[in-house]
Amino acid sequence: MPPTDNLLFYGDNLDVLRRHIADESVDLVYLDPPFNSAQSYNVLFAGQDGARAAAQIQAFEDTWRWDQAAAAAYEEVIESGGKVAQVMLAFRTFLGDSDMLAYLAMMAPRLVELHRVLRETGSLYLHCDPTASHYLKLLLDAVFGPERFQTEVVWKRSGAHSDTKQGRKIHGHLHDIILFYTKSGEWTWNPIYTPYDESYIQSHYPNVEERTDRRFQADNLTAARPGGDTSYEWKGVRPPEGRYWAYSKKNMEKFEREGRLYYTRTGTPRYKRYLDEMPGIPLQDLWTDIPPINSQAQERLGYPTQKPEALLERIVASGTNPGDVVLDPFCGCGTTIAAAQGLDRRWIGI
Repeated sequence: MPPTDNLLFYGDNLDVLRRHIADESVDLVYLDPPFNSAQSYNVLFAGQDGARAAAQIQAFEDTWRWDQAAAAAYEEVIESGGKVAQVMLAFRTFLGDSDMLAYLAMMAPRLVELHRVLRETGSLYLHCDPTASHYLKLLLDAVFGPERFQTEVVWKRSGAHSDTKQGRKIHGHLHDIILFYTKSGEWTWNPIYTPYDESYIQSHYPNVEERTDRRFQADNLTAARPGGDTSYEWKGVRPPEGRYWAYSKKNMEKFEREGRLYYTRTGTPRYKRYLDEMPGIPLQDLWTDIPPINSQAQERLGYPTQKPEALLERIVASGTNPGDVVLDPFCGCGTTIAAAQGLDRRWIGI
């Protein structure tokens, strides 16, 4: 059964997942596991005056090294067998006993547990950077199956300056990767739309209605095939040879009464499709409209890898419904659970 209350755990997320999170109890997982950022991450306790408490607790150090603990984690994955063990064996052949293999050995059992706790209609979003995204995708293919990969989202997380410096001989780093997988072939999906850009508006909605100043496009009212009352003369005009009206005469009369018809110089009627009635552009896999947390942002908490709440709101809104359960096993400063709370979803943070 899913939790009836929101839950926040502190500890090793693998242990918490195994001991406390039931099978098929979660609707959406978002995780942002850090790799090689050379920073330590702390629980952000603070006093009422906003100052950090002396009792800061180091949650983990983001420096994965191949050591005895990493070797033990790797062996546990191999002993479990299956596709995940096979891909980890391939990683070791290619990567050797490296820091990257230590990271993947840490991630593998956690991804297996996250797959277990997802409902059949659930989905997972793994946020990473290009340092490890290609390895993580192979690992996710092994856990979920390659057919359950849906999208690789590119989030532009920085401005044009990125991390470029004078004399630097590689491209500036501007983006993160978000890998989207689903548990099965049927998953929760709520369409998200983004505003049209100005160039699209100018090219696709060039007409402006004089009495209302509403922008519109003049849409074709003919069709290639007949269907009912579609072969008639409208104000002295018939469709071109071999074509028919797309609507019945009764509907055309309705459009005329509503002021929805636009007439070309030849008298051909076209349908006014207003810009303000359109939902926008269906969400694409390139996200450039959500800026990162900057030094002046009101939501800034000082956590090294804090993500903007708008980013998590988009993911949670598209992949869940009110009352669904959202899980973030690398909870950090809590952006995911803040977004879930604001959207009336239940949440689990670790």
